[in-house]
Amino acid sequence: MVFLIAVALAVLGILLRLPGRMIAAMLGLLWLGILLAHLALPAGHPMTAAIGGDWRSWAALGIGGALVLLYRTGLSRLRGKARPAGAAPAAKAGGAFSEAELDRYARHIVLREVGGMGQKRLKEAKVLVVGAGGLGSPALLYLAAAGVGTIGVIDDDVVSNSNLQRQVIHTDARIGQPKVFSAEAAMRALNPFVTVKPYNRRLGEGEAAALFAEYDLILDGSDNFDTRYLVNAAAVASGKPLVSAAITQWEGQISLYDPARGAPCYACIFPERPADGLAPACAVAGVMGALPGVMGAMMAVEAIKEITGAGEGLWGRMLIYDALYGESRQIVLKRNQGCAVCGRP
Repeated sequence: MVFLIAVALAVLGILLRLPGRMIAAMLGLLWLGILLAHLALPAGHPMTAAIGGDWRSWAALGIGGALVLLYRTGLSRLRGKARPAGAAPAAKAGGAFSEAELDRYARHIVLREVGGMGQKRLKEAKVLVVGAGGLGSPALLYLAAAGVGTIGVIDDDVVSNSNLQRQVIHTDARIGQPKVFSAEAAMRALNPFVTVKPYNRRLGEGEAAALFAEYDLILDGSDNFDTRYLVNAAAVASGKPLVSAAITQWEGQISLYDPARGAPCYACIFPERPADGLAPACAVAGVMGALPGVMGAMMAVEAIKEITGAGEGLWGRMLIYDALYGESRQIVLKRNQGCAVCGRP
């Protein structure tokens, strides 16, 4: 009889579309009523015989049901706290670090030169990378991994098969896709806590200064002198520091240009483009595939130091790396007061 009543209550609750908790409460009240009847009625009463005859069995059933309910409740709460596989963890609003971010950046935070304040500066920083090719690929990946809050990337090229020998941010599956969107997908997959702004176009003289004004630091990974001179002029006009690198065959060079703080600009060191044939493009001269990885990673290192204030950046110095013989050297750079771009009028 009790079983039939319980089934009837459960079916009624389902038909009325009652919440599961309400159906469970109805069954709990039924159990409580039966238990009280056993305790209130004298032994041998016909009613107690009809509903089971022994209060101890009903008490055991109630305890068992309570344990199952507690287990399911605890399990539901654990599942609610757990993040589904592949889901992006949400960052805390207002610039605060989430627990996942603190764990992600722990190796930075324990560095004396970076610490919590340095990581906060990275989170608040805005960095624009010109070019999503050989130099831009590792630079973008390491900036995203480091937790730079906003990363812009501008490029008008698409991914081609010949890029994949050195441009590690792209994949075979994304051949034909604009490089900025391919790079955006890779950076978001690596770190969902950063904001990526892709600009699928060639950097134009008219917009360069205004675009640069939105960022704190510019990284130039372009592969032609026209763009390098344009980037330098816009960086000078907007007063933003510029990390610029270049590669060819087995050799790379990198420096931090910042005339607003007394360092030379790119045009101070290279006032005129080299004659035709003296600095051929990679498509003509070739390039060792891992070399842009080395130089692009150095660009990210200089950016991280510039943002956090750690160490001493390549301010007024140029580092030249010879991968073929495993050598590097530095030369001191001086500002040209007569420079057509940053010189005094």
